[in-house]
Amino acid sequence: EIRLVESGGGLVQAGGSLRLSCAASGFSFDEYAIGWFRQAPGKEREGVGCTIHSSGKTYYSDSARGRFTIDRDSAENMVYLQMNSLIPEDTAVYYCATGRRVPRSRWFAVESYEYWGQGTQVTVSA
Repeated sequence: EIRLVESGGGLVQAGGSLRLSCAASGFSFDEYAIGWFRQAPGKEREGVGCTIHSSGKTYYSDSARGRFTIDRDSAENMVYLQMNSLIPEDTAVYYCATGRRVPRSRWFAVESYEYWGQGTQVTVSA
């Protein structure tokens, strides 16, 4: 059974940092892309970033680039989202997701992923 479990969310002041973790199990970790998404109240789920181990590439949204970093620990089947310089607009539930055939050109699309974690809340206060 493929399972993803996020952790590390919480309340942080603007300008602060958080490191989210995604624990993966039940699949060949290095063969799958791992994406991070977020969903704010009343808004659609949006892609934050994605790591595709087979290509060695990591992709970021415009809002995440330069502030967020995705790291992947294949030995532990873990993916991390380091978030720095947080702003109130980053407040959302953050999800990790995985899929066997995530197109590089569509890494940000919800429909590109097959499996999702339950999410972790990130709240950034002004």
